[in-house]
Amino acid sequence: MTMLKRARVVQDSSRTRVLLFDHVATLSGGEIALFNLISHLDRNQFDPVVLLGEEGPLATKLRPFVEVHILPMHDDISRARKDSLGRSSLMKVKVAYFIAVYIRRLARFLRTQKIEIVHSNSLKSDVLAGFACRITRTPLIWHVRDRIAEDYLPSVVAKIFRRLTRWVPDYVIANSHATADTLAWGRPSDYESRRINVIHDGTDTAKFAPCAERCTEGRSVVGIVGRISPWKGQDVFLRAAYQVIQKHPTTRFRIIGSAMFGETQYEADLRRICSELELQNAVEFTGFCEDTASAICELDVLVHASTCPEPFGQVIIEGMAAGKPVIASRAGGVMEIVEHGRTGLLVEMGDANGVANAISQLLSDPAAAGKLAKQGRERILEHFTIQRTAREVSDLYLHVCAEWNG
Repeated sequence: MTMLKRARVVQDSSRTRVLLFDHVATLSGGEIALFNLISHLDRNQFDPVVLLGEEGPLATKLRPFVEVHILPMHDDISRARKDSLGRSSLMKVKVAYFIAVYIRRLARFLRTQKIEIVHSNSLKSDVLAGFACRITRTPLIWHVRDRIAEDYLPSVVAKIFRRLTRWVPDYVIANSHATADTLAWGRPSDYESRRINVIHDGTDTAKFAPCAERCTEGRSVVGIVGRISPWKGQDVFLRAAYQVIQKHPTTRFRIIGSAMFGETQYEADLRRICSELELQNAVEFTGFCEDTASAICELDVLVHASTCPEPFGQVIIEGMAAGKPVIASRAGGVMEIVEHGRTGLLVEMGDANGVANAISQLLSDPAAAGKLAKQGRERILEHFTIQRTAREVSDLYLHVCAEWNG
C-alpha cells in the first residue's frame, strides 16, 4: 500500500490547527471554492493543513502557501461515482475493507498532526472523516456542496446521508439554502437541531475587476464554463446556439471545460450534435482551462444551462464578478444569486428556446445587457466575496473551539 506522503509540520500553539480534507485534487467547482477559502483564512488565528486523497492540480496550487499532505485512496474508493452507488456497492466486502483501512490511517494522521478541527469538503471525505473523528474525538464540520436529493444521488444514498447528518458531524456548512433544505428534509427547525449553517461560496472580486472594465469589440462571444457533463447542459447550449445563429450569424460560442469522471462519451455526443447542426465554424471546444478568469473575460455573455438544480453556482458568481451578463437555469442555489431581470436572466431548466431567446435579447440590446452586468457585479461585491465567506467560516471555527474547550 502506498505510504502517506508527509510534509514538514511547523506548529504554533497560539493558532487553531484545522484540517481541510478532500478526496480529490481536481479543479472542479467544490475544489476551487476550497482553494479560495484556504487562501483567505486568517493565518493569525488558524494553522490550516490540507489533506487530499490524491495528487493533482489542487495540491500543486496549494503547496506554495499551505501545508499539504497526500493520503492516497485505493482505486475502489476513489473511482466510485455517486451515480454508481447503491445498496449493492455499499455491501461489497472488498470495498468495505479498504474503507476501514483508510479510516484507520486517517485517524492516525489526525493524532500525529495534532489536528484540532476537521473540515471535510466532499461527500466521500465527509463520510470517511466522520468515522475517523469518532475514533479520535475530534470536532468535525461537514461542508456539503451537493444537493442530497434523489434527482442528484441514488435514493438509498441520499436517505443514508441525511441520516448520517443527524449524528456524525458536529456542524454542517451548506453552500446554499437549496442544499440545506435537502439536508433538513424541508423542516426549518432542523437548521438549528442539526446545526446547519448556510455559508455561500465567495469569489476573489479583485481578480475579476479587469474583466469588468473590458470593452467589447467585433463579434460577440457567448460561452458556457464548467466540466462537460450531461447535467451541466452543454447540449442545451448547443441547441440554443443553433437558434441564435439564425438571428445573429456572426456570434461565436465557446464550451469551456473538459469531461471528468468518465464522462467522455457525453463530450463525443456534443461534438456529434455540433456537426449535425452544422455549427463547427461557430462553436469552439476549448478543453480544460485553469485560468477561468481570463476565459470569462473574453466572453460577452455567460450561460449556465444545468438541467438538474445546481447546489450553488461558482461559475455564475465568477461571471457576475467579471461584469458579464449572465443567463442561468431557474433552480437550486442559482436563485439565491441571480435576481431575474435585475442582475441576470433566469430560464427554465432544459429550455433551449428560452436560452436562445435570452441570448438574443442581450445581443440585441447592449445597453440593457450592460446594465444587468453592472448590477450583477454590484451584487457579488455586496454578498458573494471570498472575504465574507472566509470570515463566516472562521467564526464557525472559533465557535467550535469555544464549545469544545469550554
